[in-house]
Amino acid sequence: MENNRNFSKRLDWPLFLLLIAFLVVSLLAISSAQTTGQYGANFVFLQFRWYIIAAFIIAFVMYFEPDQYKKMSWYLYGFGIFLLLLLIFMPEGKGQIGEPINGAKSWYHLPIGNIQPSEFMKTFFILASAHLISKHHEKYSIKSLKTDFLLLVKIGITLAIPLAFIMQQPDLGSSLVFLAIAAALVIVAGISWKILVPIFAGFATVGGALLWMAIYLQDFLEKTFGFKPYQFDRINSWLDPYSYTGGEGYHLITSLNAIGSGEIFGKGYLEREVYVPENHTDFIFAVIGEEWGFLGASLVICLYFLLIYHLTKTTLLLKDPFCTYVCAGIIAMITFHVFENIGMTIQLLPITGIPLPFISYGGSSLMGNALAIGLVFSMKFHYRTYMFSALDEDEY
Repeated sequence: MENNRNFSKRLDWPLFLLLIAFLVVSLLAISSAQTTGQYGANFVFLQFRWYIIAAFIIAFVMYFEPDQYKKMSWYLYGFGIFLLLLLIFMPEGKGQIGEPINGAKSWYHLPIGNIQPSEFMKTFFILASAHLISKHHEKYSIKSLKTDFLLLVKIGITLAIPLAFIMQQPDLGSSLVFLAIAAALVIVAGISWKILVPIFAGFATVGGALLWMAIYLQDFLEKTFGFKPYQFDRINSWLDPYSYTGGEGYHLITSLNAIGSGEIFGKGYLEREVYVPENHTDFIFAVIGEEWGFLGASLVICLYFLLIYHLTKTTLLLKDPFCTYVCAGIIAMITFHVFENIGMTIQLLPITGIPLPFISYGGSSLMGNALAIGLVFSMKFHYRTYMFSALDEDEY
């Protein structure tokens, strides 16, 4: 009974403290980026505002129990698809709701800010897939290659619908996140490796072939599959940024110069010297590397390790399959975001426009991650209710 009444004992305090740490890092890094004069907005204040909204989202999401999210999962998935579909029909002119940014029609331009529906669709996809997998295992308690293949097809269809809309925008970064989430869920779902190995090998082969063609057969891809020249520029500037000093190459060169110039201990807070475009959003890690150095950047990476470690511990603690799959999807989403964002700033991976979770400025990213983390809070918060429900009834 005490476990049901005592809020403080049921709240996931380690996760709460980690979010506070990310808030501090985010505000310090964004203020260091000194973007107020360039964009005419105080992004520190705006980011703090988004964090307040994110806190309300987490509190609201935490209120409901995991079983309720299981029942709502397909409705939320359908709502996310509706938002992606509606975006296609939004007017595209300057100042309109559906105005493209950098050639991508991915945002609703609303009075409160730019809202990117794909950020929320990631969590909706995780919920729907977790429900699908758990129901499949309930129905087919005896596994076989046939049932595993059927499950793989179900997940594939659930993935293909939102992926088609996001690729149409086009948004390569978000598309890769969805693929990473799906891959993690397929592995955690326990599908036989006799099926997965050939499929993963096939994807790796196709991916390698596309990368080779993107380097050596660009005209063929452009004429046959409709690839755009700017998409090839990202590959070229990634492999040899100093031969493409404009556009994507310039972003990468300045990012490498900023991080490298920070050396071990950094230049100090507000002592940034290298100008990096979009340094308050996608390239916030370059600011951290320059001003806080290798040690500061390593501490930020350690924060993410602690976050992933804690989420993994929570996943192992939960006994309900639906909760386990949801947590696994969230771990995959955050891990891929961190790996891709940091990787693109140090030339380990191509630039794809993926923000650094909880640190980069951006309302959609922060609210989308808050929605996902709120589910983890909910599962941990209501876990003791399930574990001690029989004892509580006896006490009453």
